Amino acid sequence: CTFDVVLQVLPQFHVGGWNVQPLLAWWKGATVVLEPEFDAGRALALIESKRVTTMMGVPATYLFMAEHPTFESTDLSSLRMAVVGGAPMPEGLIRLWTERGVALVQGYGLSEASPNVLGLPPEHVMDMIGYAGKPYPHVDVALEGDSGSLLEGPATGELLVRGPNVFTGYWNDDDATAAAMRNGWLHTGDVAERDAAGFYRIRDRLKDMYISGGENVYPAEVESVLTDHPAVVEAAVVGRAHERWGEVGVAFVVTRSDVEADQLLKWCRERLALFKVPDRVHFIDALPRSAMNKIAKLELSEGSPDVD
Repeated sequence: CTFDVVLQVLPQFHVGGWNVQPLLAWWKGATVVLEPEFDAGRALALIESKRVTTMMGVPATYLFMAEHPTFESTDLSSLRMAVVGGAPMPEGLIRLWTERGVALVQGYGLSEASPNVLGLPPEHVMDMIGYAGKPYPHVDVALEGDSGSLLEGPATGELLVRGPNVFTGYWNDDDATAAAMRNGWLHTGDVAERDAAGFYRIRDRLKDMYISGGENVYPAEVESVLTDHPAVVEAAVVGRAHERWGEVGVAFVVTRSDVEADQLLKWCRERLALFKVPDRVHFIDALPRSAMNKIAKLELSEGSPDVD
């Protein structure tokens, strides 16, 4: 709407930094507050001083703001909607922002789809935690099974997308385009779960999934359990080779208070199937991140110690 004030903190080289909110805001005649980079304290100050009504960020954006010393004292009453994308939002973080009166709109997208694909209305935020929602208008989605066939009804498989929002291909890279675009569908490389009502939950990246003892393990599920622990700020889990099990999980954890690795492993055993419980926990000061503030798992996978 014309009265909206949009806070833009995402990198402006990224499609999400333009197409999700700013271009729509300018099209409607709304105000956009453009930031050259994200700073949690400055973002909170701008929300209060500029009476920001809506913004978008990845989960880390809202985590860093919630961890900032001024979060509790900042007037967030103008912020009627905050869009979340890039990764599943931890339940505790959703509750924290909801308790501050901010309606979170979770969604899913990717650059190749310009980027919007799925959206979860604010009224479902608390009863459908972890879901990315349903397709946007004019966007078709499907799930593909291991055999290459499209799955019907409730199912889990690779998420496929088609519609006028999907790109025509990668610049000067016919091989990558052919791998991504098959049979008229964009293959996202993301594993999604669809329920009986047609709502989608993003489970993880196909490349991040690892197989332990013949069972598929999606790190996002394990990370969600770890971040539910009151001492844990953030967690990332990667698969590492193991002589007996093929692969096992290694967890990298950032904490806000003292906790032992054995305590976190016990916490996981009480909430996960045993094959999903990490083999070990490493405590680090901060997780490596990309320019979009997404966790750079490749750095963890390549740099983590060998698993015994």
